[in-house]
Amino acid sequence: MSFTHTPERRIDDNAPRSAAEAATRVELAAAYRLVALNGWDDVVYTHISASVPGEPGRFLINPFGLAFDEVTASNLVKIDIEGNVIGESAHSVNATGFALHAAVHAARADAACVMHLHVREVIAVSAQPHGLLPASQHAMRFHGHLAYHDYEGLAFSPAEGERLVASLGGHRAMLLRNHGPLTLGRTIAEAYVLMDTLVKACDIQLRALAGVGKMIVPTPDVVARTAAQLHDDDAIEGALEWPALLRKIDRIDPSYRH
Repeated sequence: MSFTHTPERRIDDNAPRSAAEAATRVELAAAYRLVALNGWDDVVYTHISASVPGEPGRFLINPFGLAFDEVTASNLVKIDIEGNVIGESAHSVNATGFALHAAVHAARADAACVMHLHVREVIAVSAQPHGLLPASQHAMRFHGHLAYHDYEGLAFSPAEGERLVASLGGHRAMLLRNHGPLTLGRTIAEAYVLMDTLVKACDIQLRALAGVGKMIVPTPDVVARTAAQLHDDDAIEGALEWPALLRKIDRIDPSYRH
């Protein structure tokens, strides 16, 4: 099968880029660079998308064929949930990536950013029957707030998109069984910080089980109380962490801003 999305049409957009879109492009490109820096990328596969402020039904996604450390604010592709490329772009997008992200953006008004990766530690935990266990503080953040979706193969049909968003429900984090993690944020920062916490939780679980094959898990009361504290009445996450992460990537390579 071809993994390149063929748009139904290209929509001319000669309007000046808004300041809000420009800022979103910079933050989304930064997220790609941070993912690459962490080693969470998978050659040219997986995706992070962000809704275009003030343009309902449109989002930005990575150019298919570029590594994550090649993504910049200017080469991100603007596309709508029908699959039409908006404005001029020299790049295509990945077909399955478009389908997955379009399904989530269409279903969730709070999906300012959707991040789907193929991080090995998370795939390994997703393949374990019990999934993520509340054996660390990082994991307890997701206790009662983590969805699961069974693997259905490479082809991503509209029907599977409906099943996936049904599995996601109102959650902002999900393990796609045998496939990888998905996080959703009301900001790009939130999607990134949730992914960071989920990856660490899965890594801790694998390391613990690789030892004696058993883990000490806190009592249900402690787990429930800690989960409520970490969930913090559904406060938006990442506000403190994100500026520090941007400063970090700026020190390493600020070219993502262009």
